[in-house]
Amino acid sequence: MKRIIILLIILFSARCADAQMNFLPKFIRKMYFNKDSTRKPGFVLLPALASAPETGLEVGGAALVSFYTDTSDHVTNVSSLFGYATITTKAQAKLSLNANYWTPHNKVHYLANISYYNFPFDFYGIGNNTRLDNVDLVYEKRYRGNLESDFNLGKGLYLGYVLGGFKYYYRFDKNRYGVLNTDPAVEDKRGGAAGYAGPTFTYDTRNNNTYTTKGIIINAYYNLMHGAFINNGYEGGFFNIEYSEFFPLGDKLVLGTDIQEQSLTGSRSPFYLLPQMGSDEIMRGYYGGRFRDRNYLAGQTELRYRINKSFGLAAFAGTGEVFHTSFSFAQLKPNYGGGVRYFFDVQKGLAIRIDYGVGEKPAGEKRISGLYVALGQSF
Repeated sequence: MKRIIILLIILFSARCADAQMNFLPKFIRKMYFNKDSTRKPGFVLLPALASAPETGLEVGGAALVSFYTDTSDHVTNVSSLFGYATITTKAQAKLSLNANYWTPHNKVHYLANISYYNFPFDFYGIGNNTRLDNVDLVYEKRYRGNLESDFNLGKGLYLGYVLGGFKYYYRFDKNRYGVLNTDPAVEDKRGGAAGYAGPTFTYDTRNNNTYTTKGIIINAYYNLMHGAFINNGYEGGFFNIEYSEFFPLGDKLVLGTDIQEQSLTGSRSPFYLLPQMGSDEIMRGYYGGRFRDRNYLAGQTELRYRINKSFGLAAFAGTGEVFHTSFSFAQLKPNYGGGVRYFFDVQKGLAIRIDYGVGEKPAGEKRISGLYVALGQSF
């Protein structure tokens, strides 16, 4: 599924003087050139425009509201409300609402998400060596919601729980001789529903949760899942652990490292629950879901250079793979690239991120790559 995406962003090659920006509406200046240091709430909007044969014209955007629950100290982390929504001329839609809420002095951390997708995607099969010519166009309709609560036990240690549920439904061409119809490893092709709950663990010593220059964060969770409705007999689990550490190399230079592992547990392997390689955060450049299997391991390092308060540069390199049961160093895939950062809210460390990631060149195919525009750091 080839798509051309244009995010209409107001970026400048150099910081403009206030007098030079007077022609812009006040709310535009406030969103993208915020110099306020009073810890007041902030708001930013990223409009989006896209086009593809499968969707027609797609319009929408993303919005972020940032705030502090306690403005009297400099300990409480930045909280945020993030939303993303698009709609197409073929009656397809994406909607995602996210809350990241820190109570005063970071005593409790709440995370919540609710999403609805009615959108097509490309499915290439299962495994670490799928082929481009095996692609199937799949129409997905999904509902998902979850709530996580993490409680501060002191010295950067948080323990908590997560609970939620989902329902997935898929349509595809049953007459096409593709992987969805022919590969027996693809389970639950029509989708399914389940509820889940489980423990969470976080160790966080970062000096800042939006633009980190030193510290460590380890986050882990395990979701115990039980099927509902037509797949009431499904039982399984999903495990995720991620380790990130940051090293200051000078006043303007920071080195970050990040390692993530995901595993699907249980006797069954619904294809839509399999860990997937590729996102705007790690293994950038790989189409999300091009490679998927029961286990996923990836790592990256990113060098971040802060040109000034408003602009930054980043270069990254990493590697990763998906596998069924056995990890193999020979199967690791490369990843590298770079990008720019525009800090629209300097006080909170909030940035618009533009990255270009490059991956492997499969035999007989073009080199894998991708462009990303996102809010916030990659990790």
